[in-house]
Amino acid sequence: MTGADLPLWAAWLVVALVLAGAGFSLTGALGLVRLKTFYERVHAPTLGATLGTALILCGSMLLLSAIEGRLVLRDALIGLFLTVTTPVTLLVLARAAAHRDRHEGHSGAPPKP
Repeated sequence: MTGADLPLWAAWLVVALVLAGAGFSLTGALGLVRLKTFYERVHAPTLGATLGTALILCGSMLLLSAIEGRLVLRDALIGLFLTVTTPVTLLVLARAAAHRDRHEGHSGAPPKP
């Protein structure tokens, strides 16, 4: 594949979507490094990864659809799995950390529901 058969407008749109998605993912990663507590850190990568993944997958679907000349939606399954599993992972990690902090008697532990 040389990319010669890809229209210029599609190439620019793919680049814009992928760069925007990478920017959101980078923002989430920087939030992971910059925030102080676990409970603050757990939100930034989750939000950045979800939106970043969605934009990158949209760019991928557009690229494949433009190259193949038909609508290609197989990358949407990746988005579906990541959209479902990322918030569930966040919830499980936060609950496990809250349980541990309450059990160990940390002063910053969230109250019991």
